This record gives sequence, C-alpha cells and structure tokens, in this order.
Amino acid sequence: MFITFEGLDGSGKTTQAELLAEALRAEGRDVVSTREPGGTPLGEEVRRLLLEGVEMSPWAEAALFAAARAELAQAVIAPALAAGREVVCDRYVDSSLAYQGIARGLGVDRVLMLNLNATEGLLPDLTFVVLVDPEVAAARSTGSDRIEREGLELQRKVDAAYRELASMFPNRITTVDGNRPPEVIAEEIRGRLRQLS
Repeated sequence: MFITFEGLDGSGKTTQAELLAEALRAEGRDVVSTREPGGTPLGEEVRRLLLEGVEMSPWAEAALFAAARAELAQAVIAPALAAGREVVCDRYVDSSLAYQGIARGLGVDRVLMLNLNATEGLLPDLTFVVLVDPEVAAARSTGSDRIEREGLELQRKVDAAYRELASMFPNRITTVDGNRPPEVIAEEIRGRLRQLS
C-alpha cells in the first residue's frame, strides 16, 4: 500500500507517519518512509528552494513541488511498490491541492492535472489528514520556513482546503482528530488500515 499523511505544519502528521511506519515494520512488513518535498537528492535541493528561498509566484511554487514529486514518484515510490514494499510518505499530491490549488487559488483540477502528469498518475491508496485548529498547529510548530512565515491567514485557508479535499475525495482521504495523544491517533489509524486489508 501507498499511504500518505497530510495536515498543517504542527498538526502531528510527521509523528503519525513515523508511528505507522514503525508499527508496520513491527508486523514484519518491508516499509519505505519518505517525505515531501524531498526524499531524493533532487527533491532535497528543491525543498531548500521552496522553504528557504526567495518569494515566488503560485504557479512557480506548484511547478517546483511537482518537479520534486515527479522525481520521488519515479525514483522511490514506484520502484518500492513494484517490489511489494509498503510506502509511507509525509505529504504528497494533496499538499499541492490544498496549498496551491485551493489556498492560493490556482484550482484543484489544474493542480491535480499538473501532478498526475508529473507522477504518471501515481496516487496514494489512502491519505490521512491530521486535523487541528490552525492556532494549535502554529503554537506546536517549531519551524519558520518561507510558507509558514506567511502566517495564520494562509494556515486557516489550508485547513479549510484539507477539509474540502476530504469531502471531494472521500474514498481516498480520511480525516483524524489531531487534538488527542499521538498514541491514540496512531491506534485509530492502524484500526482504519486493518478495516481496509
């Protein structure tokens, strides 16, 4: 399976991705853990540009994310899935749909088309969106990258965008309440995966 985690910075999505990968490994499964943007040498360079670089237009931002994602899909995710491995990824296509497609106003369909072309149609089997109030996420977040510095207004738009995406793609995206202890959230996620398998 290819499973992704989404949410605001500070939502706990990275923790949940790590906990799920650990749990799957404990069951004896072969798991590849990766992140976006990043996960490849090119992806890490693009990550630096996106998060530490200069201001850029929404389409330039969307295109850079798609470029990093194209490399990750071709070099890491597709080969792992072809070898029968599980893939757990911290962020993927839905980040671009939320941030650039909805919050920045480029349009979900247009950003989805860009990413379907970039990844050759490789979408997750399941996406967990960890939901917390933007204020809570901001208080938890330790980072201060280019996107986070845009402040609470953008984070509120992105939070609303993730909720909209969950209603648009209910068969693939499921939301979890991120206001509980990490172990409780992780158990709920494992329970939902057991229902699917």
